[in-house]
Amino acid sequence: MMGRVQFPRNARAIVLAAVALAVSLGLGACAEMSQILQSGAGTPGTSSQSGLSRAIKESLELSSTRAADLLSQTGGYQNSSLYRIRLPEPVQPIASRLRQFGLGGQVDQIEKLMNQGAERAAVEAKEVFIGAVRSMTIADAMGIVRGSNTAATDYFRQNTETQLRQKYLPIIQSNLQQIGFYNQYQQLLTAYKQLPLTNKPDLDLEQHVLTQSLNALFTQVGEEEKAIRKDPIGRGSSAIAAVFGR
Repeated sequence: MMGRVQFPRNARAIVLAAVALAVSLGLGACAEMSQILQSGAGTPGTSSQSGLSRAIKESLELSSTRAADLLSQTGGYQNSSLYRIRLPEPVQPIASRLRQFGLGGQVDQIEKLMNQGAERAAVEAKEVFIGAVRSMTIADAMGIVRGSNTAATDYFRQNTETQLRQKYLPIIQSNLQQIGFYNQYQQLLTAYKQLPLTNKPDLDLEQHVLTQSLNALFTQVGEEEKAIRKDPIGRGSSAIAAVFGR
């Protein structure tokens, strides 16, 4: 009977980390990962490393889309104490004055449309994240496993933010166009941007919502990732307990 293949300690550490990440997300790839651990495969240049990378990608795909699912549900932004999008800071004094004159309902409606636009746009994030994960190289995947607590989040932001901005903007614009004075606001904004003033505050609602919604998205992706790294056996998985027991 052929004995168990031995492999370098650093390669074993990488495999263990990948198994922990995969199992903590409840992946069916655990059996495959355990087989790699048993056989000692997964050293550079082997086909088993491709399987290992594939399992990591599946894990990250689940992790990243959880953030999109959370924020794209009804009230994902609007009802969140962390991620609710409010009017830009320079506009807040004006909003306060409007409330004093009994126009608080209009202010609330604007904020509601801002948040609903962000929630509608967040649906698009899943497809973009999945595409980014599936285009990862083996080196990318292994680097994430060995990286910092937000290595996956940093990877996603670097590789998806431009595409997400392109997908988000028309959805946010469509939602804000429901504001009664949207066209007049855009005309005023165009004139405002042409004023020869320094240190002008940014009053562009569309860009404000776009930036705030993406900041919230990547922050939540980071929270998902840190939670997995901090407590990989938090799901009470017997499989992962067995891996750490080894």
